[in-house]
Amino acid sequence: MQEEPRFKKVVDAADGLSLGISMVVAVLIGVGIGLGLQNLTSAGWTLWIGVFIGVGAAILNVYKAYAKQKKSLDELANDPRYTYKKEQQERYDDEDDDA
Repeated sequence: MQEEPRFKKVVDAADGLSLGISMVVAVLIGVGIGLGLQNLTSAGWTLWIGVFIGVGAAILNVYKAYAKQKKSLDELANDPRYTYKKEQQERYDDEDDDA
């Protein structure tokens, strides 16, 4: 049996934390852009442009993290080391359907 890496839980937690931090930072930068636009133009509605930019950037960060995770899981699913177990599970599921 293969031993898990020592710091795997720490790395996984840091990866999740970095996504949360990047979302907050994206919104804060967007608010900063909005405040800068508001100071330049003296129009109150330009703050909302920055807020929407920040929220859009946060959503993009989540999508990129999701795509990266999905690609990693797809590669793992197609790994030949796990095809035997997958075939066994399919056979087991077929037996359950017959009963």
